[in-house]
Amino acid sequence: MSGALRRNTTLTRLIHKHSITDHHTPPTPGLKAQLQSKAYLRAPNVFRKAKDYDLSPPSLFSSAFFSAKSSSSSAAATASTGLVGWYLGLVKNRPILTKSVTAALIYTAADLSSQTIAKSDTYDPVRTLRMAGYGMVILGPSLHFWFNFMAKTFPKRDMFSTLKKMALGQGLYGPTMTVVFFSVNAFLQGENGGEVFDRLKRDLVPTLLRGVMYWPVCDFITFRFIPVHLQTLVSNGFAYLWTIYLTYMANLEKASAIASD
Repeated sequence: MSGALRRNTTLTRLIHKHSITDHHTPPTPGLKAQLQSKAYLRAPNVFRKAKDYDLSPPSLFSSAFFSAKSSSSSAAATASTGLVGWYLGLVKNRPILTKSVTAALIYTAADLSSQTIAKSDTYDPVRTLRMAGYGMVILGPSLHFWFNFMAKTFPKRDMFSTLKKMALGQGLYGPTMTVVFFSVNAFLQGENGGEVFDRLKRDLVPTLLRGVMYWPVCDFITFRFIPVHLQTLVSNGFAYLWTIYLTYMANLEKASAIASD
């Protein structure tokens, strides 16, 4: 009986010892940090750091600014695409009329520029109307048929085909249209056949020589890189500067009047 009593006393002491040790054992550093983080997560939202919400005024302002900027850029791109698509639709559905109106507008702008550069005492609206009529009735349709003819005759856009198109343009189409331009403009100004011939004899060769220095580069770009349905538009764009010079030459005094002086 005394032995059993001793065993119970020893067991009681061991249990008491281990319970005290476990109760007073300090937590490890890792466990302490984990407990602190859990306590932090259980804290009310009002005590959380401000950076966790990302609600600072500069961020809100920059977001609104870039959103407005991207919206305006996309709107401008849409408007530009809509305008180009509208013009391409007109070229596809009514090619001759669209190209004729385009040529008339470019010739009108070129003549206005020519009269402004020449610093004329009075503006001549009849001269501008002549130029617009030439672009509308003659140049626009002729460019349409010429570029289509070139595309069918030389369908490729390689270097050799481009050079052949340029040679035909400088040797056939360019001189022909220059003669037509000077002749029509002279007749509309009231000149007779002899006066038109004198004008051509005086102005044709110098104009063609200057054209050789300007048009080959323009023709190379047009034939080499531009689709056939847009070649008239691009050629008219290049013709703007050239037409300023042409309208100046076409409205010089009569060759017979200068000779008589």
